[in-house]
Amino acid sequence: MSVQIGICYSRIRADEKLLLSELRERGHDVVKIDVRELELAIGEAPEILADLDLVVDRCLATSRSVYVTQFLSAYGVPVVNGSETATVCADKVRTSLALDGAGVPTPATTVAFTTDSALSAIESFGYPCVLKPVVGSWGRLMAKIDSPSAAEAILEHKSTLGHYEHKVFYVQEFVDKPGRDLRVLAVDGEPIAGMVRSSDHWITNAAAGAETTALEIDDEIADVVAAASDAVGGGLLGIDLMETDNGYTVHEVNHTVEFKALNGAVDVDVPAAVVDWLEETADSAADSKLEVTA
Repeated sequence: MSVQIGICYSRIRADEKLLLSELRERGHDVVKIDVRELELAIGEAPEILADLDLVVDRCLATSRSVYVTQFLSAYGVPVVNGSETATVCADKVRTSLALDGAGVPTPATTVAFTTDSALSAIESFGYPCVLKPVVGSWGRLMAKIDSPSAAEAILEHKSTLGHYEHKVFYVQEFVDKPGRDLRVLAVDGEPIAGMVRSSDHWITNAAAGAETTALEIDDEIADVVAAASDAVGGGLLGIDLMETDNGYTVHEVNHTVEFKALNGAVDVDVPAAVVDWLEETADSAADSKLEVTA
């Protein structure tokens, strides 16, 4: 059965092209929604959202993603991912709190609000440790701090940046991973596929040039992925894990996950699997709407 699916975007990347192609091949009606042109009134949904069975949030900017999903939820328009999941995953502090609260292994983290308290937190961790922005992706603005002088210089630099988020210092233990980390794409905690991202650099991110190969997802990985997904609210997620002597630890959960690199690294047809789940989600949303109106 054909469904009407909206795609919220600010730029059509390779990932969105893969999704659009798969949706159209199946005969679904796709409405492209450029959020740069969107006007969201309190209490009144714009006409472009009318009659949509499901909206997929593919916003590049975190702030847009969070607010768009909140408006869609308020309008009663089903959206992937939901506003609660977006709000948690868009903020590393909220993500860490959610993971830890659910008992999911995650790196030790301390948050501070002044350069002095941040330096104290860094000294408590010892060197090296990691300083991350509370909002951000692709490994940008992350710093591995190897010495007191480096800590002082980086903290001084961050303190001069204007945005209030740079006044929140997110300090994390450095996990001495074996030159790689793991990315698993999952839908409501069920893995679709995974890849190993390897690099000589301490940031093993595909966007930063890491080499990608297929990951064999064993029961231990699947269990951690399911628990991490539940902790942040579920949905279509990219869950990043690192290997430690004590098992796996989850260091990030991505709610507008990219999958171009994953699709090229595995035998699974990733866009097809994602669209399978979107169809199921749209059907479930339609059933729920019928129950409410019955």
